Amino acid sequence: MATEIEVHIDALMPPEMAARAESIGIRKAAADFWTMFALAILAGAFISTGAIFSTTVAAGASVLPYGVARLLAGLAFCLGLILVVVAGAELFTGNNLIVMAWAAGKVSTVRVWRNWIIVYGGNFVGALLTALIMLGTQQYMFSKGLVGLTALNTAMTKVSYNPVQAFFLGVMCNALVCMAVWLCYSARSTLDKIASIIFPITAFVAAGFEHSIANMYFIPMGLFIKQFAPPAFWASAALANATPNPITVANFANLTWLNFFVNNLIPVTIGNVIGGAGLVGLVYWFAYQRGKKS
Repeated sequence: MATEIEVHIDALMPPEMAARAESIGIRKAAADFWTMFALAILAGAFISTGAIFSTTVAAGASVLPYGVARLLAGLAFCLGLILVVVAGAELFTGNNLIVMAWAAGKVSTVRVWRNWIIVYGGNFVGALLTALIMLGTQQYMFSKGLVGLTALNTAMTKVSYNPVQAFFLGVMCNALVCMAVWLCYSARSTLDKIASIIFPITAFVAAGFEHSIANMYFIPMGLFIKQFAPPAFWASAALANATPNPITVANFANLTWLNFFVNNLIPVTIGNVIGGAGLVGLVYWFAYQRGKKS
């Protein structure tokens, strides 16, 4: 007797997406430590890879209109979340959607915090290792030092925000990141997932919003270049930037580890949680899952 196989190619609808998000949250929260930590290191490296691509594309983009340059940098950065979602990895900002399973009573508060802490730490390890590897490649010397100068300017901008501004930039960022992940829950194929990611992620980068995990690469990379780049880099960077004034370490005095944490990483992380867990996860749980019993 022939067996009939039913194939669906249409996207899932929002109520089905909410149920899928809940089941994924339960699975993520229940993962063992080493699996979670290893996949988190990968996610940190994947997001850093998107940041590397974005920095390289942005180098020399000052000749383009501001919006066009930011659009190209945003499109390049999409690589990071595409790798996380398609290849499989644990990303702190995306995992803020575990609150949907928590709100439904399927995951305990302890399990949510366990996941977030382990994944956040693993993301940090992956991002820092990637930055150290990139320091060894001396890719920052490319285009006569313009790639490295772009990395330095990016890091300098990020540590120069006041904490309140950084917080709100973080809120907006992870609202878009979690919207991208939410849209992926509707997907039936890899191409669906990639298409779901492109516009929200490009939008947050182009708009200048702040992503805590990306900043675990962007800012340490700038700090490493500031501390370890040879004299030849500083000389060539001034020429590449077409400025008669020398570019030295003193130009980046505000780029410090303290400012990385105080002015950026801490407030951005808090903002990311509010934007992702609050403005996306809890809103969609309220709309589609509240009052439902398993």
